Amino acid sequence: MNRIRKLRHNPAAAEDLDVTAFMNLMIVLVPVLLLSMTLAHTRVIELDLPWGAAAEQLLDAETVRFEVIIDADGFVVRDGREAIIKTVPRQADAYDYRTLSLVMQELKRSVPEKRDIALLLAPEVSYQILVSVMDCVRSYTVSDNGTPFPVELFPVISLGDAPVVPVDGVARAGQPQGDRT
Repeated sequence: MNRIRKLRHNPAAAEDLDVTAFMNLMIVLVPVLLLSMTLAHTRVIELDLPWGAAAEQLLDAETVRFEVIIDADGFVVRDGREAIIKTVPRQADAYDYRTLSLVMQELKRSVPEKRDIALLLAPEVSYQILVSVMDCVRSYTVSDNGTPFPVELFPVISLGDAPVVPVDGVARAGQPQGDRT
């Protein structure tokens, strides 16, 4: 009987596990992690990249398609059938983004349901110029009672290479291709 009492009063078996410190840590850690997740926000711009010749065959010929060709001489805005809508030349070694924005606003007024545009780049166009043109064709800012807010133009942007056409023996991007026979 003495042996049974020893087992019943064993101090190591009767002691409980103390998790109070761990629970306090979790109470503080969970809100901190949730708050840090909202601060780590990444901005993403969706682009539609061309799929090659198969993508050209899927397009409907009657659908309006706007293109902006960017080369060393400036911008050429045209429809998908190679008709030039507006040419915006470079001004004093700088691209004229303001005029391009006005042309985009006029195009949006003419076809308000249109949301996509293609940017065709010459090889010498830098990344910064591409980003500036993307910002210019995506939206513009309007001020209402001193409060600026963006107005959407063409948020769905496709990228491609500018057509290269030989002019007087020199290859130049951005001109209508015409007949190549």
